[in-house]
Amino acid sequence: MRALVLDAPRPVVERPLRLAEVPTPAPGPGQVLVRVRACAVCRTDLHVVEGELSRRRSPLIPGHQVVGEVAALGPGVAGTAVGDRVGVAWLQRTCGTCRFCRAGRENLCEASDFTGWTVDGGFAQYMLAEAEFTYSLPAGFGDLDAAPLLCAGIIGYRCLARTGLEIWTGARLGIYGFGAAGHVAIQIARARGAEVYVCTREARHRDLALELGAAWSGDATLRPPALLDASIVFAPVGELVPLALSHLDRGGTLVLGGIHMTEIPALPYALLYWERTIRSVANNTRADGRAFLAEAARTGVRTRIETFPLEAAGDALIRLKTDAIRGAAVLVL
Repeated sequence: MRALVLDAPRPVVERPLRLAEVPTPAPGPGQVLVRVRACAVCRTDLHVVEGELSRRRSPLIPGHQVVGEVAALGPGVAGTAVGDRVGVAWLQRTCGTCRFCRAGRENLCEASDFTGWTVDGGFAQYMLAEAEFTYSLPAGFGDLDAAPLLCAGIIGYRCLARTGLEIWTGARLGIYGFGAAGHVAIQIARARGAEVYVCTREARHRDLALELGAAWSGDATLRPPALLDASIVFAPVGELVPLALSHLDRGGTLVLGGIHMTEIPALPYALLYWERTIRSVANNTRADGRAFLAEAARTGVRTRIETFPLEAAGDALIRLKTDAIRGAAVLVL
């Protein structure tokens, strides 16, 4: 099969992914072989390829927002059939026995694996997935449109939950950085009745935010026209944290939605006073994924995508790094 292989992390401008012919894997117990139809390109892929996340497997096939068709079943798989359309996301498997798994917090599992980081992912014609960790996709989403939902969408959804907002109608939500996750999260928040204020440096992203119903959109350095009840920082820029805190109302919550972030500057205590809170988001649970896909289908979420052939993944990563993607990048196989 054809696959993009990362031998060692390097800057994306050096084109570290090589197109290769590699053996098609065979599914083991509990696994399915997925014929990949589409794989969205995520900022986490960028962190993996450039080494901002520690190397966990080498060589590695990246990619973790996969839509495909089940091509073969491993021993013991039930409830899934050859030919089923499935989605594969970042959380590849968990142990099921650690204290976090037993408490329903499998996103914090102490022995988890991650698609496209600790196991091979979807920048390939075929990949393996744990059958119990695949998603059934709503019929209303085509393959290309569904792919960005499987990380950007799910993580954005968990970020919304971590804001702690119980009443969304009239709530003021800030979003810092408006890539794939932001452009899905705003649609869920707007459907729930929130006013959304988007802070992002690129004019094309500000325009998209307004198209999707933002009450205001401006440069990330500007103060929104109202104090915010909660905000989500999707951009991996630590300098935004004190800025975003300064825009929160009393009792507001700031959610950090990335897996990697540059260093956060020292915080004056006054920014945290009045019971402001900072929360991070780590991975997701399968319950998050199922709930998000159901709400996305019910509320009519639609992704904006730019498509690339598999061999142009390097171009997609460079465009992602330079904030040149309007919405989400998707590899078409």
